[in-house]
Amino acid sequence: RFMRRSGLAMRTKTRIAQKMPKEYEAKILSFHNFVIKARKKNSFEIGQIGNMDEVPLTFDVPSNRTVDLKGAKTITVKTSGHEKTHYTVVLSCCADGTKLPPMLIFKRKTFPKDAIPRGVVVHVHEKGWMNDNGMKIWIEKMWSKRSGGLLKKPALLVLDQFRARISEPTKKCFKEVKTHLAVIPGGLTSQLQPLDVSINKPFKVFMREEWNKWMAAGNHDLTPTGRMKRPTITQVCEWVKRSWDSVKEEIVVQSFKKCGISNALDGSEDCI
Repeated sequence: RFMRRSGLAMRTKTRIAQKMPKEYEAKILSFHNFVIKARKKNSFEIGQIGNMDEVPLTFDVPSNRTVDLKGAKTITVKTSGHEKTHYTVVLSCCADGTKLPPMLIFKRKTFPKDAIPRGVVVHVHEKGWMNDNGMKIWIEKMWSKRSGGLLKKPALLVLDQFRARISEPTKKCFKEVKTHLAVIPGGLTSQLQPLDVSINKPFKVFMREEWNKWMAAGNHDLTPTGRMKRPTITQVCEWVKRSWDSVKEEIVVQSFKKCGISNALDGSEDCI
């Protein structure tokens, strides 16, 4: 009765978001001022302004919704049983719409023997996370090989406050490739990180489509006990590559402007 009086109801979550910090508007303004000042001082080309982030994924990507009979008490969604087996995808892009090759971090101690498709980099970590060594590999194989990276053009990279990204060894690596860092204030990645704002969601939608195609195809490998085997690392790498390729460049360009990172310095695009 209390809930009815108060207009409350049980709802399904539509998004998971961080709690906004106090004075978040002032922190957003401060971040924008920092970016504008750095752009005016260093004259970064639009293609040299980037963003990178990790996306946690699972080998099975089932939907929470499915078609079933009305009134059914138990709703079953078929998977290979690995919907909790995690790995990490590192996505990175630039303000001109350029998408850098994805990097996958698998939870294991040894490098997989599976064939790795071209255009994808694989790293292993015992917990499946990014660490200082992973950041070094990403800088050497992805960031340094972007257009303009080999010439060591001055660049600006937007990052969140994850420890491995702003550790001293990582900062030293960025300094060697003439990259300035713009670190997003805590709790504001949903407002200031281009990948979080507009890019990660369509990427995950494409990943679910790839998994659905694989499940619908049948002819899956089975274990000796008759259980379906999870997708191979090769298959997962191919899904990630195709899904990342499917994200439109226009979305990337617009997301940087939504976050106030690549807008025209004369103020003509501040409305975005």
